[in-house]
Amino acid sequence: MPAPALPSVTTPLPPAPSDPEAALRAIAQEIAVCRACALCPTRTNTVPGEGDPKAELLFVGEGPGADEDAQGRPFVGKAGDLLTKMIEAMGFRRDQVFIANVVKCRPPGNRVPEPAEAAACLPFLHRQIAAIRPKVICTLGNTPLRALMGDDKLGITRLRGQRLEWRGIPLIPTFHPAYLLRNPPAKKPCWEDLKAVLALLGKTPPGR
Repeated sequence: MPAPALPSVTTPLPPAPSDPEAALRAIAQEIAVCRACALCPTRTNTVPGEGDPKAELLFVGEGPGADEDAQGRPFVGKAGDLLTKMIEAMGFRRDQVFIANVVKCRPPGNRVPEPAEAAACLPFLHRQIAAIRPKVICTLGNTPLRALMGDDKLGITRLRGQRLEWRGIPLIPTFHPAYLLRNPPAKKPCWEDLKAVLALLGKTPPGR
């Protein structure tokens, strides 16, 4: 029996903006005043994302935590420290990639975003991807995998490391850094996923 087809999203991307940096600034300004879902009343800061506007690699997480909400920056807590180490192990600096989340405001208690919250925020992420035009997207955990692929039944355990397609861009899912902190043995398969990302970029890990 043939293996089931891997999920893909085939809707074409809109035309690229002439100035990705300006486009991302405009999106961030819209996010700062957004009141489209129930997360906005409890936020301290919105967290639109950060990095190189022309990055060839985009990481997408779930949503801000307490540290991110306080600083307005993505992945700045313990999970963020680990993500930075992962990025550096791949041969990049953090400012050479782009880091974003599905939702731009912190869910109370760091819970998983509700479907309505993710749906309200997802157009911002779509526009960010259209502006950046990364060569590869790496999703971190179940939430961004399901949100971008449009299927809440997908699971990271089965699909991690697989090459999916999102609007013509290769997408590799892997574990969220917070999961790796709770389950250190998962770091080894995660590194294999990151090497698959590098292979799509025509790169190999730097020598250690």
